[in-house]
Amino acid sequence: MIDPLRLLLRESHHARPEDLPGMAMRAAGLLGVSAIVIYLVDHQQHHLTPLLGDSAPPRETIAVDGTLPGRAFTQVSPYRGGDEGDARLWLPLLDGAERLGVLEVVSDGPLDDAMIDRCVSVASLLGELVVTRNLYSDTIERSRRRAPMQLAAEMLRAQLPPLTFSTGHLMISGVLEPCYDVGGDAFDYAVNGDTAHLALFDAVGHGSAAGMRAVILASLALAGYRNARRSGLDLVATYHHIDASVRAYDRPGMITAVLAELDQRTGVLRIISAGHPGGIVLRDGKVVKILPSPTALPMTLGNRRPPIVVEEELEPGDRLLLYTDGIIEARSADGEAFGLDRLVDFAVKAAADQLAPPETTRRLVHAILAHQNDSLQDDATVLLVEYRNPAPARSDAEQHTPPATDLLAGPESS
Repeated sequence: MIDPLRLLLRESHHARPEDLPGMAMRAAGLLGVSAIVIYLVDHQQHHLTPLLGDSAPPRETIAVDGTLPGRAFTQVSPYRGGDEGDARLWLPLLDGAERLGVLEVVSDGPLDDAMIDRCVSVASLLGELVVTRNLYSDTIERSRRRAPMQLAAEMLRAQLPPLTFSTGHLMISGVLEPCYDVGGDAFDYAVNGDTAHLALFDAVGHGSAAGMRAVILASLALAGYRNARRSGLDLVATYHHIDASVRAYDRPGMITAVLAELDQRTGVLRIISAGHPGGIVLRDGKVVKILPSPTALPMTLGNRRPPIVVEEELEPGDRLLLYTDGIIEARSADGEAFGLDRLVDFAVKAAADQLAPPETTRRLVHAILAHQNDSLQDDATVLLVEYRNPAPARSDAEQHTPPATDLLAGPESS
């Protein structure tokens, strides 16, 4: 008998996203189950939408909150269910630690642990195929949208990294709202060796033409950040490189930012807050540090004063919460701001409830939207980092990093 994983791998080389539902059903036949159906989460993480076609059975969209499939998604864990004589297994659909949706497995009878393990393997491969097939088609992206996306949002979202990444020693999770019309917020991260690089940007300008200008500024900041990071520049040099890059394009423009580096081995955090909230450190269910801010001028003004790098040593289990001002300045219909106290209370409760970082960020942004009656006046962006345990020391050869060179193509400071 052909192994279902081998089948999926063979067919994947010439597969479109439209072919995935049929591939999942053929894998189901080899597993000895009745059906396997792929569901993808929408961009606001409210709904799970079936990816249908070929021989996949008809299905309807399912809410994330208050449903068994939604629990599999939010808890990243298998859940059993079923009706009318069918046994159902709901599995999280993942790309690494990134939550893509869920997989529904339908069987005529109960599934034992060995079968569940085989289904998990199939779900893992299907998650990878969803990501890779999405690079060549719009089908998956269309299925995840529940409203038209404005041009500014289309430009910016194409540049953002996956919402969640884990090394096993730390987990990074970000989210940006509104999904379909952004105003200049952006986030980025990368993990190179032992160092996690983190950034938040908030470009001035919201709505129509101003919003497009802000998105262009944020795009420049993202490109400048990656250009500096990939050239091996340190935190201070990275700040100056982004500052000069943006200023050369739009001198009157303004971007606030947080730039940070976290050493996975030691837990040492180094951070620059360029006219931006500095972030919060949570430990053992309470806030232990509100990081100083600002420690540098906003970008385009960075040539006027050198930045100050703040250092903080994180302990295993600590969480670092970075956010833009759209979080704390969100206002209800009667003008009440969401505020720092409410943000702290939410973060503390999420930690006490042992919510994983991606579920914490999802619920936080939904709370912000609810506070403003689903109508944001400004972007609301969060980057949450959980430092779980120290990474082991690496050998001298593994730790060697080529020195920064003159390969940067950015403008000179002026």
